[in-house]
Amino acid sequence: MTIDHTLPAVDLNFSNSKDSVQIQAENREVIQAVRAVNASVQLGDNNELTFSLDRHTRRPVIKIVNRKTNEVVAQIPNEQVLRLAEYLKSTGEGR
Repeated sequence: MTIDHTLPAVDLNFSNSKDSVQIQAENREVIQAVRAVNASVQLGDNNELTFSLDRHTRRPVIKIVNRKTNEVVAQIPNEQVLRLAEYLKSTGEGR
């Protein structure tokens, strides 16, 4: 499993600690689910599931990555969708 450590797991600007606790719990659930999928070898011996946040849009990104070559086999959402979301966010149209 790969986690992007350059981004905080929780938005530190949250004023409601209940929301923050819930988000942390959800993050733990996602991490556990990713570990379970990787342990089950459902993706094959050479592939692993990764979960991260896109740096620009802060949207979740799920990838299947080849462990040996680090090649991205599949990604949801794909790069075009992420860049479109980034563009719309920057122009104020993606609210």
